[in-house]
Amino acid sequence: MPKNSNQKLKLLYLYQILLQKTDEEHKLGMEELLLALSRCGIEAERKSIYSDIAALQDFGLDVVLQRGPGGGYYVASRDFELPELKLLVDAIQCSRFITEKKSAELIGKIESLASEPQARTLQRQVYIADRSKTVNESIYYNIDTLHAAISAGVQITFQYFEWIIDFSGAERIRKRYRRDGARYQISPWALTWDDENYYLIAYEQSSDSIRHYRVDKMEHIALTKLPREGQSLFRDQFNPASYSRKVFGMFSGQEKTVRLQCENRFIGVLRDRFGANLMVQPVDEGHFAVNVTVAVSPQFFSWVFGLGGGVQIVAPEDVHSEFQKQLRQLLE
Repeated sequence: MPKNSNQKLKLLYLYQILLQKTDEEHKLGMEELLLALSRCGIEAERKSIYSDIAALQDFGLDVVLQRGPGGGYYVASRDFELPELKLLVDAIQCSRFITEKKSAELIGKIESLASEPQARTLQRQVYIADRSKTVNESIYYNIDTLHAAISAGVQITFQYFEWIIDFSGAERIRKRYRRDGARYQISPWALTWDDENYYLIAYEQSSDSIRHYRVDKMEHIALTKLPREGQSLFRDQFNPASYSRKVFGMFSGQEKTVRLQCENRFIGVLRDRFGANLMVQPVDEGHFAVNVTVAVSPQFFSWVFGLGGGVQIVAPEDVHSEFQKQLRQLLE
């Protein structure tokens, strides 16, 4: 058999062909493997393919030969199974903080982890009502920068903006920097995902408190050489998941322990919101009571209101009164 420059690459091409073209439902016989290699400019003999496949098996590739009609060689297992890849694709398509462009790029990379026939099944659209994609491409890189700052344990600076209505110009909806564009300086500690948005949880030295910021509204993030502060608040007592449960919709408010009286049918709702370790107390055959710690805010009141009277605030009195005040204002 004449040698050519591609012969040194034969094993790599064979590895690629098996990964791209085969799976449990799609197999390649010996003649098909030889033809596929020929298309890559490599002429091979059957005997060499047997030894090459054995080498790939020794390397760890799970190549199986199914004998009989419709049989052939195929890759039986991969790092990610097809159902796992489908879950990843669905999560990306449903994530509002990932732009359409970046979603397509990520899904394309996920498809490369499957065979070509399997990859075609990943080209599916998941439709979620009223879940529009962000147009801010920088959030993808902001997250990476923030992870680097958290890992390095340093403070960051950034600008923070909000969306406003402005009928005086051509763009009626535009961004406006808070603090007149002055840079924030904070100590980043954790990233959390709440209600389809990424938030940075951080310590602010000027107010000596824990703050959170929407990552898609942060711009021009820069790492400093200053060590981050707030260790006393974060090292022992802080739990990002617990923080997200208390702060409804990431709306800040005074943190209080609130007693709720709930219809029994809402136990799942309370468990989903506040976790599995709820300490519930029976009130009567149809109701239970529970104490939860929340950041009291209009967002918390709207959550209670949205449950249609099935959950009631019974204590403390000032929170109960504030809820009634909010309801009266809505009626007016």
